[in-house]
Amino acid sequence: MTTDWNSILSNRKNMTAVKRFADGGSSGREFYASFANTSTGGSVRTLLRTHGVDRARILAKKALSRRKTV
Repeated sequence: MTTDWNSILSNRKNMTAVKRFADGGSSGREFYASFANTSTGGSVRTLLRTHGVDRARILAKKALSRRKTV
């Protein structure tokens, strides 16, 4: 399963949470908590469970750089 980064990065609040996580400013638990009870919460949870926090952080950096948001 691939992660739908377009939906995760769909608004400014989510973008800020992903940037903070990618830069190491928040833990995996805090990252997931910012998406809990949202439509993208399942994608974020799956990302963290399948790849782990360190790899998810790398993937978040890659997703942000490919969207020119870094």
